[in-house]
Amino acid sequence: MRADVRLAMPIAHADAFIQIEQAISSKTSFLAWKRALDLIVAIVALAALSPVLLVISLAIALTSKGPVLFKQRRFGRDNVPFTLYKFRSMYVDRQDLSGIAHTVEGDPRITKVGHFIRRWYLDELPQLINVVKGDMAIVGPRAQVMGMRAAGVCYEDLVPNYRARHAVRPGLTGLAQVRGYRGEIKDAEHAIARVDADLEYIQIANLWLDVKILALTVPSVIFGAVDC
Repeated sequence: MRADVRLAMPIAHADAFIQIEQAISSKTSFLAWKRALDLIVAIVALAALSPVLLVISLAIALTSKGPVLFKQRRFGRDNVPFTLYKFRSMYVDRQDLSGIAHTVEGDPRITKVGHFIRRWYLDELPQLINVVKGDMAIVGPRAQVMGMRAAGVCYEDLVPNYRARHAVRPGLTGLAQVRGYRGEIKDAEHAIARVDADLEYIQIANLWLDVKILALTVPSVIFGAVDC
């Protein structure tokens, strides 16, 4: 699909940056409460899931050479890069540290343990540490690598208002993810719809929506896209 499909999308237009700036500037109280909720959820989750984190760490360490954690630079709030943590799911000598090369079905770079933890998104649990550090939020646009491409085109070229999604902290989960825009990017329309969902979230974000998205995350992982 040609890159100009963006012209048909509802939020992809020249005024997006102004709209996003206005939306964020009016949510000072919400952002403060959101940060407090993020800290509580992340700390409780890390404590509750510590046995799971230990088992995954041991499984990775015992079945393939290399560090347990994978670290990668991603875009954060206001386009400031940060180091994101994930459980390593690939063989060290086959990793793409840039993150630009998309994973595909049956990807030979992925370990046996990696296939399992990626299927259930368990590889992303260490990002709870990023939430505690303040790099990320529980709910928000997905953190993406610099130079991210979709359908062979840089996101910045495919969706001119792409960087507007970085007006808030990236999230462990988000509106785009529960709607099914997760995993492998299938085509340009898929990529644009993901960004539109991110911008829609920023414009209408509130604590109830965060709670709703968080509650729908597990069902969306198990059953696929849900209505939100």
